[in-house]
Amino acid sequence: LKFRALRLESGNFSWGTEVCTRKVRVLDVVYNASNNELVRTKTLVKGAVVIIDAHPFKSWYEGHYGMKIGIKKSGGVTTQESIDLSAASPKVTSKLKKRQSGRTLEPVLDHQFSSGRIFAKISSRPGQSGRCDGCILVGGGMAYEA
Repeated sequence: LKFRALRLESGNFSWGTEVCTRKVRVLDVVYNASNNELVRTKTLVKGAVVIIDAHPFKSWYEGHYGMKIGIKKSGGVTTQESIDLSAASPKVTSKLKKRQSGRTLEPVLDHQFSSGRIFAKISSRPGQSGRCDGCILVGGGMAYEA
């Protein structure tokens, strides 16, 4: 049974390196390998690169690691700051300190978090399933930003 997606504004997108999936808004279509006409008309198809809202992933990251990300400083440099742990219990504080020790975030992804928009790729077939699911582009998949 086919469910056509005539108009979609959100979908489930996963952040593979952090094993986190959130329902987020799809803001824009920026690249499609098959046809530029699909970018102009903002058609959602499998394999299209879209811009999604960064807020759900940013709030998850801050809660999981206890670090604020995507904070702009003077000169266009983004920094990462630790959140206030004075009100947290000793067990929660030790847990967050342990998570912070092994964490890394790519500078390109941190820059995207500061703008509030993340590049993602659609992995489902919206015209067949009626859903728009995908994953955040990290590492080698970031070539679309240029």
